[in-house]
Amino acid sequence: MASSPAAYVLDSFALLAYLEGEAGMPRVRSVLEGAEAKRHTVYLSLINLGEVLYITERERGLVAARRALGAVEQLPLEIVGVSRATVLAAAHIKARFPISYADAFAVVTARDRAALVVTGDREFRPLADAGVVAVTWLPRRRP
Repeated sequence: MASSPAAYVLDSFALLAYLEGEAGMPRVRSVLEGAEAKRHTVYLSLINLGEVLYITERERGLVAARRALGAVEQLPLEIVGVSRATVLAAAHIKARFPISYADAFAVVTARDRAALVVTGDREFRPLADAGVVAVTWLPRRRP
């Protein structure tokens, strides 16, 4: 896979698909296996991790959220913290595009690392169409 990107960013959609066995899980697993084999790097914004945890807790409870955090901490990915510059860049993205604030952090993380965003979230379409971020699309439904 010499033409594979050097880096990927998982957004909340991708991480939830992986953790919950949704339709995109095989593709996310493949990306993570590539990171384990040192073929590329996988990043996750700390803000997107928080989003995954609050969604999991809201839908399945605190114990499930804690299990999800434990699972994420075992994955071959780098959790990227946020700085003032990152917050300002995410705010700029949010002001210009109809995307959630948390997803704006995935965009900034990908842009700063020349990475592809892994997602099935349609909110990323206008940004991909405008050339702001490159996306590898996951299916939205179970086959």
